[in-house]
Amino acid sequence: MSSNIAYFSMEMALHRLIPTYSGGLGVLAGDTIRGASELRIPMVAVTLLHRKGYFRQLLDETGRQSEQPREWEPTRFLKELPQRVSVTIEGREVHLRAWRFDAKAPDGYTIPVYLLDTDLPENHEQDRGFTHHLYGGDLRYRLCQEIVLGIGGVRMLRALGHHDIGSFHMNEGHAALLTLELLREAARKAGRDMISRDDIEPVRRQCVFTTHTPVPAGHDRFPLDMAMHVLGRDEICMMEDVFCYDGVLNMTYLALNLSNYVNGVAKRHAEVSRLMFADYQIDAITNGIHVPTWTSQPFAELFDEHMPGWREDSFMLRYAFGIPPEKIWGAHSRAKSNLIEHVNYRTDAGMQTSVLTLGFARRAATYKRPDLLLRDPERLKSICAKAGRLQIIYAGKAHPADEAGKEQIQRIFQARKALASDLNIVYLEDYDWDLGALLTAGVDVWVNTPKPPQEASGTSGMKAAANGVPSLSILDGWWIEGCFEGRTGWAIDPGPIADGQDRSDADMEALYDKLEHVVVPTYYDDRERFIDIMTHAIALNGSFFTTQRMMLEYFLKAYSTRTRLNSTDM
Repeated sequence: MSSNIAYFSMEMALHRLIPTYSGGLGVLAGDTIRGASELRIPMVAVTLLHRKGYFRQLLDETGRQSEQPREWEPTRFLKELPQRVSVTIEGREVHLRAWRFDAKAPDGYTIPVYLLDTDLPENHEQDRGFTHHLYGGDLRYRLCQEIVLGIGGVRMLRALGHHDIGSFHMNEGHAALLTLELLREAARKAGRDMISRDDIEPVRRQCVFTTHTPVPAGHDRFPLDMAMHVLGRDEICMMEDVFCYDGVLNMTYLALNLSNYVNGVAKRHAEVSRLMFADYQIDAITNGIHVPTWTSQPFAELFDEHMPGWREDSFMLRYAFGIPPEKIWGAHSRAKSNLIEHVNYRTDAGMQTSVLTLGFARRAATYKRPDLLLRDPERLKSICAKAGRLQIIYAGKAHPADEAGKEQIQRIFQARKALASDLNIVYLEDYDWDLGALLTAGVDVWVNTPKPPQEASGTSGMKAAANGVPSLSILDGWWIEGCFEGRTGWAIDPGPIADGQDRSDADMEALYDKLEHVVVPTYYDDRERFIDIMTHAIALNGSFFTTQRMMLEYFLKAYSTRTRLNSTDM
């Protein structure tokens, strides 16, 4: 079975009705597979089944979040495979099966995705739940999941006949234990029962690692005594300098130590990562989106009319400059009407299509600062009174264990109440694929306010750009590369920060100034100019920040020395 690249990710957004993703990392993984299939890249993917999905978010009247499991039926979308493998966890044999999802390109080229499942009657009751909850449970549960994904994933691929894999691509460190299984394979090939340092280089030549976050909480670390108890392997102690950092099993350092190619997900993120991990070479491949997936129906119809072939070649969006401005505005107006109708149906908020609508939707986390826009209610009221009316749509889930993130949502609810007489604010619960598509296509301006340099990349603004929605964003992540001031959107840039000045205060002032003096007046008083910015967003950013460009970069930089496309596959 030919599959030269194996792509491993803890979460993966494969279908709008399969809740096996939590946010940007999983959506990127799904877009990666869709983009690779259209380029006919010989790839196979591995993830976990997450039988209970990522949680359903419920918000009470104060904005307090609660969670419910999101049950789904795998047999509706997946094919159960007969092969079985096992891993050892805490001395117990844990059996695995795989379910197959076929990611098909329009021409029929297919990339198989294998979703691993431990919910089998032959397993101990506690082991059956290892593939139930995405990012659920405690550290032990997470480590068990990562054993299933990394070690179990390699074993399942071999059982399924994938013996010719040249590159194992780890999408974040969750899959780093696949390197341990590869070390074991290398040792057996050399006629040994135990791994040794002689096995490191053969394994390193096979591995690719993409790191996704400069935030410390995003890097998985496990106490060494727990790791030894759960894994039951003395190989970790034999090569502690490879597996561990600061006395703990560190998945990021394990992936760094055993990968031949490492990249960050934006140019700025790669710079930050090189500072974090100074002993390693870290390249940059900026993320992209699968344009056909995230282009709204109104714009898809417009592109079909004026740029036939754009679905096969996303770079054709550069020809958006040739679309009449009134048609750009007409498509946007339809997408906006769809969004406003949905919002009013769900919330009875009474939002209006004539009002400048700002969108902010992403995981609710403190470093993303979703409340930055609302921190000075009086200034915001003044902008609405002097420059023009605003309405704001929020969405986003906080991790169940992130109390600080949950408090961010509650602060937005409090601000909404305080500002109710001056501007309309809604917070939509249960942010998912469908809601994300509606929002990124239907708002007028996409807002992003992370605390730099903690935004690795971000992709929601790329989805907005493909739908002609400009961004108003902090210069961090992908936006440093995508921001052409006054052309594709606007930067929130306070300039040099004075000694003693709070960064968030400076960013807030810069945000309000740009809104009051540039964004709002342009929208209401210079519609021709605003549409020109929308057109540039499509032609410059929509055509470049795509999975087609991203996957070609991965192929040339990360895979090309280990993988060759057959001419018949192109």
